[in-house]
Amino acid sequence: MHRKAESRAEEEQERPKKRPWYKGKELHHSEPFTVRNQLGATIFNSWVNVLLIAAPVGIALNYVGVDGKAVFVVNFIAIIPLAGLLSFATEEIALHVGESLGGLLNASFGNAVEMIVAIIALAKNEVVVVQTSLIGSILSNLLLVMGMCFFFGGLRRKEQFFNKTVAQTAASLLALAVGSVIIPTCFDQFSSTGAAPIAALSRGTSVILLVVYAGYLFFQLKTHSDVFNEESQKVAMKPRKHALQEGAVMRGLATAGGIGAGIGRALPEDGPSNNNFFEPNPQDEEPEEPQLHIAVAWATLAGATAIIGLCAEFMVDGISSITASGSVSVEFVGLILLPIVGNAAEHATAVTVACKDKMDLAIGVAVGSSMQVSLLLLPLMVIIGWIMGNDCMTLDFDGFQVAVMFVAVLLVNYLIGDGSSHWLEGMLLQSLYIIIAVCAFYYPQTSPTCQSTVSS
Repeated sequence: MHRKAESRAEEEQERPKKRPWYKGKELHHSEPFTVRNQLGATIFNSWVNVLLIAAPVGIALNYVGVDGKAVFVVNFIAIIPLAGLLSFATEEIALHVGESLGGLLNASFGNAVEMIVAIIALAKNEVVVVQTSLIGSILSNLLLVMGMCFFFGGLRRKEQFFNKTVAQTAASLLALAVGSVIIPTCFDQFSSTGAAPIAALSRGTSVILLVVYAGYLFFQLKTHSDVFNEESQKVAMKPRKHALQEGAVMRGLATAGGIGAGIGRALPEDGPSNNNFFEPNPQDEEPEEPQLHIAVAWATLAGATAIIGLCAEFMVDGISSITASGSVSVEFVGLILLPIVGNAAEHATAVTVACKDKMDLAIGVAVGSSMQVSLLLLPLMVIIGWIMGNDCMTLDFDGFQVAVMFVAVLLVNYLIGDGSSHWLEGMLLQSLYIIIAVCAFYYPQTSPTCQSTVSS
């Protein structure tokens, strides 16, 4: 009995104790979390964080009573590093809580900036700003982000491959999203009904879109998770001219010596590779470790969200000052300027992983964000407008917005259907985005056709 008790005590001592949920998972971090390294990891994780100084300046300018244009510009700049900080905190939390819950957090906070800006603009009865910013976010992700991924990822590769099933599923859902906007818009244009039927039609359609998005999440995370986790074919980068990697000559001599050692010598299964001079030896990637303690990550997430809310409110207030002179239209601000702020962090992430030939992740960032905006945020704004009693927040969009969204989704469906890409396809996507941006800049200033009873 004595020996059994001693052996049990030894087993309990040797067994690793589970940490509480608020302290994260059992991860072998190279150094302990201290105040110094936590501040360094949070503030100095990117050079863009230099622009964080614009946040207090923008908030102060609003209360000082400076010109609205200055308030808009400074708060516009401030949201760019704050969006990156929000994305960084979300990724850190995902490393602590695991892949399933981490994926849900990334999906929830991936478009947090767009959602905050849209809700604040809707509360101020800026329906045109809400509609154009959401359509602009879709265009930015599909054309600019994915175009840059295809272009820069394909510069040193003949082509790149990604999951064909995932791409075709995304294309189908985007087509549904476009149809859900075209149908209410055409219903309003080609019928003589009032605003009430349009609002009712939009709200019913929004509920259906939310159900479709929930079904897509169940499809991706549960029933077909193995399909979404399939790794695509990788393509080796073309060597730079007159460039040899470290140790390439020695590896070449060793290969030649092995081949000439004797006729009976066994060769590799596929014979000697011609790429031995340029391809490094594959090394197992080490698992990524969190840089922040989970409590610090949650605090960073909450703080960044709160400050983004303040800056977004003051930025929305300054939009009228920017568009009052008529030199810049509301369409250009919503379609081009605001999405660049919200998608700044996603732009950098997607292009970086595309250059590393991780195209499944790049497509997931670009197309996944577009689907989330079109199937979740857009109908959610209609439902929130319904709760606020705002009958103007519908799926009845301006004809120009519907047209550019249709053309963008049509081109994307053509390009991603085969499951491969190259740099010319990226150039096509970026060219279409530039054409839309120029047209939006010269788009005439229009007054909203619907006047809501909600006070601004």
